[in-house]
Amino acid sequence: MAAEASSLRCSRNAISPAISSVIVTAVIVMLVTVALTFASNTLLYRIAESEFNSAKQTMATLGLQIDDVAWIIGRAETVRFSSRYGDVAFRPALNYTVYINTTTSTNQRLYSNITGIISFEMATKHHSMGGSYFEMITPSTNMDFLLEGASEPVSRVFVVEKLPMADGSFSRIVVAPSMRMVSTSIGTTDYVRLYLPILLQGETPRRSQSITLNGRSFSTIRKSVTGIAVEVGFPLTDHDNSFFNYPQTVISMQFEEETILELYTGGIEVGFGVHP
Repeated sequence: MAAEASSLRCSRNAISPAISSVIVTAVIVMLVTVALTFASNTLLYRIAESEFNSAKQTMATLGLQIDDVAWIIGRAETVRFSSRYGDVAFRPALNYTVYINTTTSTNQRLYSNITGIISFEMATKHHSMGGSYFEMITPSTNMDFLLEGASEPVSRVFVVEKLPMADGSFSRIVVAPSMRMVSTSIGTTDYVRLYLPILLQGETPRRSQSITLNGRSFSTIRKSVTGIAVEVGFPLTDHDNSFFNYPQTVISMQFEEETILELYTGGIEVGFGVHP
């Protein structure tokens, strides 16, 4: 009996290190798996974050090129980008309307047209900044849709994350056409010139990651006025002013003397992946 008890004790002592080794190995495997998953997710997030930050510069460049293309029929510019997790979209999201006062009438509608916006979009599962995030890229000091001065841009570039939206959960970098106003006097005549690019959807073969702008049309309206009002509207439900964040949606002004209003509009066709 003593020999049998000693044998059982030896057996138990022999099994215990094996069980311990299995437990330790399982714990190590589990820890390594968790560490690898965390490292992989962190790496993918950093890649997406880098792509998103690079896209900010790309979209800012695109905003400047709109001004180069809008006023010359036939001129074309292409911006290329590289992204694993993001893509671009076109939406007819802004409606600009110009009203005028004259010596014989008030609040007369002179012009109205819908222009598209260009949006670089990345799913929030890859990159997120919070559901109410908004950041102006250009211009950095004025959020209005009507910008006064010859050096002002004709587009706003901003980052927005508005959730929820019907088209999905995305962090977006948006190029939205704005209106530039330039006031000048020639002799005794005062002039107000308004410049508005109209973005139109073009071809989307998506053969490459690129955005191409083509100047397609140019028109001018000229009127003698005593006052003007410019209004921006939002044809798409989700893309309302909580998306664009304009401080005001109507800007009006009256002139002391009768003034010549000149409205310049340039039609730009926007293509995605047109060039290989």
